[in-house]
Amino acid sequence: MTAARQASAPADADAQAADQGRRVVEIEAAAVAALADRIDARFSRAIELLAAIPGKVVVTGMGKSGLIGRKIAATMASTGTPTIYLHPAEGLHGDLGVVGRDDLVIALSNSGETAELLDILPSLKRLGVPIIALVGRADSTLGRAATVVLDVSVAQEACPLGLAPTASTTAALAMGDAVAVALLERKGFREEDFALSHPGGALGRRLLLRVRDAMHTGDQVPRVAPATPMREVLVEISRGRLGITTVTDAEGRLLGVISDGDLRRQLASGTDFLDAPAERIMSPSPKTIAPDALAAEAVELMERHAITGLVVVEGGAVAGLVHLHDLLKLGIA
Repeated sequence: MTAARQASAPADADAQAADQGRRVVEIEAAAVAALADRIDARFSRAIELLAAIPGKVVVTGMGKSGLIGRKIAATMASTGTPTIYLHPAEGLHGDLGVVGRDDLVIALSNSGETAELLDILPSLKRLGVPIIALVGRADSTLGRAATVVLDVSVAQEACPLGLAPTASTTAALAMGDAVAVALLERKGFREEDFALSHPGGALGRRLLLRVRDAMHTGDQVPRVAPATPMREVLVEISRGRLGITTVTDAEGRLLGVISDGDLRRQLASGTDFLDAPAERIMSPSPKTIAPDALAAEAVELMERHAITGLVVVEGGAVAGLVHLHDLLKLGIA
């Protein structure tokens, strides 16, 4: 083989791989797009059933359909619907006991003839639970047995051999997501509800953490009186290590704050301010926040006004002080 032919061979292989990749994406995109016309009365009926059940949702499927079923179950569980995944083969050997009469079953099978699913159908029928089938053939055994059929058939698989489930599993996943999202809307599921299911994640921290959970309180909050000389104010700011001190009256009400920025401005002016009272140097209208406000709101407020600390005020009195660095360490960004 000539050097030129040797050089062109990898290039041809790369082009062929890219063409094949585009073909797969186009086939799967078309399969998902085709689902839009099938979001009809049957889909609405499925959402009605899901919203009305007093029990949980049990998702089941074999092989690749089972993997898609696990993802659908996880999505529904995280969006406010108690949901579990049941392996149909394990269901035949005792695990079917997780299905109660108040439950609903979502069964996935492209052919609608998966043996393990068909084997558990009689038990599901005896329990009288509704069955929503995500199938590629509505006239299959599973389709005929289902309470509601959601058609996830595809024109072709992306696999050139027509063997590996590709477009069909993508379509089933998209339909499962459509069900989960429509259901959460029907239930009035909110961001706060989602956060309760994800307390360890960044979203949970942003939506659950309140200012009172992160603020400095008690002796940790620097405080001076209006008449305190600035040389003593400097000591109090250094003691607190927060770059700021509050100025309060005898009842603890906030009168103003003195920050590192205020000190820099005094130094830049060249005036002797060390014997001046705090009330002369303080900023009299500082930004404040309530203790029950979201910590994310405190971050937004500080970033908007280019400050690093907020006084927390409750009932007119200083309740604490929250610092930007503390919130960033907690993952509130």
